[in-house]
Amino acid sequence: MTERDAAMQQQLIELESKLAFQEDTVNSLNNELHQHQVRIEKLQQQVMLLAEKLRQLPDDQGILSAEEEPPPPHY
Repeated sequence: MTERDAAMQQQLIELESKLAFQEDTVNSLNNELHQHQVRIEKLQQQVMLLAEKLRQLPDDQGILSAEEEPPPPHY
């Protein structure tokens, strides 16, 4: 094996190592993204459930609109 072949072999090994590292990084990021998407979907469901529960509350439940709300005591 010539010196040039050895250098090419070394470059190939380095490229393969970099590729393996990048593939691992992409897989890790993909897994993290998937976990975040699952969390976002759960949070969206919770918000929708809370909004529905708020809509079902009777009007005399003690929740005032912003105009009806008295000013805070420090005013």
